[in-house]
Amino acid sequence: MSDEEIQTLNRPGAARTASSQPLATAAAAGAAPQPAWLGPALLVGIVLAALNLRPAITSLGALFEETRTGLGMSGTVAGLITSVPALCFALFGVTAPRLSRRFGPAAVVCAGMVAVAAGLLIRPFASNAAGFLAASALTLAGIALTNVLLPVIVKRWFPDRVGTMTGLYSMALAAGTSLAAAATVPMTEALGGSWRTGLLIWSFLALAAVLPWLAIAAAARKEKAAAAPADPAARATAGPRVVRSRTAWALACYFGLQATGAYITMGWLPQIFRDAGVSAGTAGVLLAVTMVMGVPLAFVIPGLAGRMKNQAPIAVVLGLFGIAGYLGLYLAPAAGAWAWAVLLGVSNCAFPLVITLIGLRAKSPAGVAKLSAFAQSTGYLISIPGPLLIGALYQHSGGWDLPLALMAGLLVPQIALGLLAGRDRTIEAECGMQD
Repeated sequence: MSDEEIQTLNRPGAARTASSQPLATAAAAGAAPQPAWLGPALLVGIVLAALNLRPAITSLGALFEETRTGLGMSGTVAGLITSVPALCFALFGVTAPRLSRRFGPAAVVCAGMVAVAAGLLIRPFASNAAGFLAASALTLAGIALTNVLLPVIVKRWFPDRVGTMTGLYSMALAAGTSLAAAATVPMTEALGGSWRTGLLIWSFLALAAVLPWLAIAAAARKEKAAAAPADPAARATAGPRVVRSRTAWALACYFGLQATGAYITMGWLPQIFRDAGVSAGTAGVLLAVTMVMGVPLAFVIPGLAGRMKNQAPIAVVLGLFGIAGYLGLYLAPAAGAWAWAVLLGVSNCAFPLVITLIGLRAKSPAGVAKLSAFAQSTGYLISIPGPLLIGALYQHSGGWDLPLALMAGLLVPQIALGLLAGRDRTIEAECGMQD
């Protein structure tokens, strides 16, 4: 993205223009006018991309035992595969800003969707664990790039509708997560029972997402070619140095703690209920309730956050819901199971909140790209030990009292970080880059 475009976005009134007409900033900078089809294509592309950000993970979770048996995985390799998503999100997400500056965010998201589709097409045909892991890593690399750059796409083309558009794709992400978790096993059984077929199904959804992004990337490339070339030295230093920003660090740590809570919930909540005497089938339904809560709230929370100057109250409320849920699991896990599932589902909506904050805490698309990469990559690294630590505590103590106390305790610093990240300020201002 050129510096002329970034400066246009930062000028007063630019946001209002871009809201009513995506790519209006490019036109103001001297580029070709926006094609009429581009606005609807962006909406469809954002939704389809978001739908594909989790099925690769949750569909495998639903068929993990069959996949492990079919490929003859050892326990060590199986454990490695379960920890690979967060690691790939951290490692590949770091590269997104540099790739975005060189090729443009739309082109990189398009390439990310191609990688997702290719990996999902290849991995069901893997003959061994190494091939399966490599194909999974390809898919996860594409997801990592898209994770980081969707907030950039929103900031670039919808700068004064960050909350609404973030809510739209957060809802689609939650829907894709829940759909893959709930539908993979029934569809696999309906199609003959092979785990390979069950995993292959989701490649078609990814292929559908590639199509609009091919068109969007082509339009963005024409816009870039029509615009005046940017100064190479300025381009190389575009955007703030996020490591100097307290808000960036608060967002990164908040992201890490909310991701830790989400992974712990997805990995351990059914076992908590089963150990309390809840049947396996009901425990699975309770997890589905927790995940489904994110679908409507993922749309509501970003829209609400986008209309507020200070989003800290939302972070506090979500944290308190989580503390109440874990306290309920500690005191009466079976008796109030449905209530605790709902409370934890609400608390897990810290994810759409932090994604919205990433778009609001930077003024330019270049700033959003750097902040998104920093917050998500650092956050996913922070989240890696959490589920492993909970498992170790559970095994060591022989029960859930100590792990539940830790889960609730982690929400206290998460709330504190939400208070810091929710303040009305930008990373550019903190880094001394005010206009």
